[in-house]
Amino acid sequence: MRIRTLISAGIITIGLLAAGAAFGQTPEAISIDWNKTILISKSTPTLQVVTNPMLNPGSPIHDGAFAALKGLGADYVRYVPWLPYPKIAVAELQPPTPDHTSWDFTYIDPVTTDFLAATEGHSTIINFSTIPAWMFKTKKPVTYPADPDQVFWNYTQGTELRDPSGKEVADYYARLVSWFTKGGFTDEDGKYHHSGYHYHFPYWEVLNEVDFEHHTTPEQYTRRYDAIVSAIHKVSPETKFVGLALAEAGGNPQYYEYFLNPGNHKPGTPLDYISFHFYATPAMDEGPDNWQHTFFDQANGFLNTTRFILAIRDRLSPETKIDTDELGVILPTDNKPLPDHIPHIYWNAAGALYGYLFVELSKSGVDVIGESQLVGYPSQFPSVSMIDYHNGKPNARYWVLKLIHDNCHPGDRLVAPSQSDFGGDQDLVIQGFVTPRGRRILLVNKTDRERTVTLPEDFAHAQSLTVDEATGDNPPREATLRGTQLTLAPFAVTVLRAE
Repeated sequence: MRIRTLISAGIITIGLLAAGAAFGQTPEAISIDWNKTILISKSTPTLQVVTNPMLNPGSPIHDGAFAALKGLGADYVRYVPWLPYPKIAVAELQPPTPDHTSWDFTYIDPVTTDFLAATEGHSTIINFSTIPAWMFKTKKPVTYPADPDQVFWNYTQGTELRDPSGKEVADYYARLVSWFTKGGFTDEDGKYHHSGYHYHFPYWEVLNEVDFEHHTTPEQYTRRYDAIVSAIHKVSPETKFVGLALAEAGGNPQYYEYFLNPGNHKPGTPLDYISFHFYATPAMDEGPDNWQHTFFDQANGFLNTTRFILAIRDRLSPETKIDTDELGVILPTDNKPLPDHIPHIYWNAAGALYGYLFVELSKSGVDVIGESQLVGYPSQFPSVSMIDYHNGKPNARYWVLKLIHDNCHPGDRLVAPSQSDFGGDQDLVIQGFVTPRGRRILLVNKTDRERTVTLPEDFAHAQSLTVDEATGDNPPREATLRGTQLTLAPFAVTVLRAE
């Protein structure tokens, strides 16, 4: 039985037996030089929202999911109507004829307007990532389920556009953007479709995981990006753009070498952001005792890849910003016909991984650090969910994001020391922040066992906010420290506040 932190009358009391003592170790002593700045943060913590039936009106977790999104209050929230549900993701499912078009927003509008209402007042990154299948050359027309809620993984067939200039695709996206920002659009046959919507799209991400979807080459993607950006700019001139959205960040460096070279684009094409993704992927027989190694070892590989990407960016297009807009874990059981048996500690382990990535990506100067995703569920990547798909409540992954979002902001000073400055313990993340609201220490336990630290004297009575297994689907536990010894439960994430 694990020794847990005890709480009494709002005062935190450290467990009777410190983990360090149990292992014959001396608790790590934290000493932070609050005047030694590593860098000024420009990093924003956020998340992505991928459409699926559990976000549709009438879903048992719809209200809870969107309430959590609104309560988070994040900027740069990524919204992705995606390929497994063509009727929720694609607005024109059949090619136009001289007397008919298939434009239909019946299943698209409800979840999109709910998303835009929940993020009102905050910036969003919109990505209708799925190109209509009929725009590609295929051996036969691509069929899809009549039921909009039936999952279908084989929609993105073909590699070559039937219109190699990209104009057909670009016109599709211009009309789609006009539907939401200009009140409507005129279709291919000259008929006007009225929406009445006048939303503002500050950012648009051009396609998704193009290294996987349609097996798009760097050259093909760059041509399509240029065409889409030009067309959207005509109807939404203030929109900025995110490119690439690569599934394998380090799979093919040529994407960065080619796309970030302005000489490969039409003159005047903006290169505002690039994005790429990372999911830790443990083996089928791994559990929490292995996750503490697999998750973070794979994360270190991703962090190294990110540094190489930043070097390419700095050489070719230094003004382009970086968005890591899908970060998480995909368990190998996600798409297996197995019972829903994700252990509760998993959500804490995955939350700790995001906490670690946030600190290290911030140190690298990444602009947007996005956790994936608001809602997943059995048959639809349950391990990436930030909402408990049984009860609609935010889980530990969400609460870790909110904990970081509420305490760490662009403009804060990250201060020394790094991990190696307090004994070289690679199992703990301890990062100091100097904010306009006071000093903060973010702590992440990367292991499946308790760890104890000795805090600086000026944090002996600090306020603590903690997400660990004991908090479950509830908000971070608030308490006031009594003394300088602090025990972190397995995979705990804690923020300490001192004014």
